Amino acid sequence: MVKFELPPPPEDIREFNVWDALEEFLLSLEAAGASPKTIKAYRAGISDFLKFAGKERVSELSYRDFTRWRLDRLRNGFPRGSKDRRKAQATLHYYSLYVRAFLQWLGVVGKVPAVARPKGRRRIQTLTDKEILKLLEASRDILDLLIVALLFETGLRAQELLSITVDDVDPVNKEIVVRNAKYGEERVVFYGPLTDAVLSKYLPMVKEGKLIPLSYSGLYKRLKSLAKRAGVDPAKVRPHILRHTFATEALRRGMNLPALQMILGHKDIKTTQIYLHLLKEDIRKQYMKAFASTVT
Repeated sequence: MVKFELPPPPEDIREFNVWDALEEFLLSLEAAGASPKTIKAYRAGISDFLKFAGKERVSELSYRDFTRWRLDRLRNGFPRGSKDRRKAQATLHYYSLYVRAFLQWLGVVGKVPAVARPKGRRRIQTLTDKEILKLLEASRDILDLLIVALLFETGLRAQELLSITVDDVDPVNKEIVVRNAKYGEERVVFYGPLTDAVLSKYLPMVKEGKLIPLSYSGLYKRLKSLAKRAGVDPAKVRPHILRHTFATEALRRGMNLPALQMILGHKDIKTTQIYLHLLKEDIRKQYMKAFASTVT
């Protein structure tokens, strides 16, 4: 989790209404460089805590409120949340980090324990070659083709994809500058022959501005609609699953982990290593092939 250097709270913060204090905290997060998506996540987690605590002023909040909220959510999960215990604990893990940061910023608590991340390897979904082909064949226009091609060949996050402008694309070197990357760090991604073929027809049509002229929700709706036409489970057709598919395919084709880490924009190579276990079946096949003949 990225740590933000937050400006100090107002001197009289303990006299604030808790909801006004939340808005001050979120403004501080924004000033420290947090993305809209990060701020939205903090708002959701802290709001859940404040509703549970039921206090009006910051001065009324205590460590006991945090403990009671944490225990209740561990036992009972979240209202209208997932019934999957592992998913609920994963949500609480992140929410507890957000609430802890908020309470520490307020000066209400010092060091407090967050909820542990669920043990065990989380299951990562990917699309098969056949499913990717179905999506391409079901594309109703060149924009559908470009979205699938770019996500599959670059591993871009949804917000990164939507932030790219025509000027960020270098068709000569087949690369794209990602300026609105996570953590605010600019990076370069490369694209392959599929994207190149689509861009050669698409770029003369758009000339300038955003490469993908869609909102975040518009992108999701377009992908879900495409999945239904292609006969692919819509739950599997999301930008992040296409990102997982790219990463797995890159390793399968021989890309090393440090190179993949840079392309994906991961801060820690351990995050990139999660894709290695997806190759177990490939390794099994290679092993069986190598040791197919019995030694006599």
